[in-house]
Amino acid sequence: MYAVIFRAEIARTDEEYSQMAARLRELAIQEYGCLEFTAVTEGNSEIAISYWSSKEQILAWKENAMHLVAQEKGRSQWYSSYRVQIAEVVREYSA
Repeated sequence: MYAVIFRAEIARTDEEYSQMAARLRELAIQEYGCLEFTAVTEGNSEIAISYWSSKEQILAWKENAMHLVAQEKGRSQWYSSYRVQIAEVVREYSA
């Protein structure tokens, strides 16, 4: 399993941002095999973590047409900076 960790500093958000985020989350889960998607915003900082079964799913998701539009708007309008990390989950447990 893989985790995609997205961290961003928000420049500004608007209604389009909120609608796009909701649609993309649903699309990632329903069409690209995302196992779980969680996002939290505190002040101007946002972190989103999504879990995937394979790197191929992550790459396919990254190239989705709507996601590409969102990436461009993120760079040009919504975020002042961002960082993406992809990590392999080597162990998981819970109580």
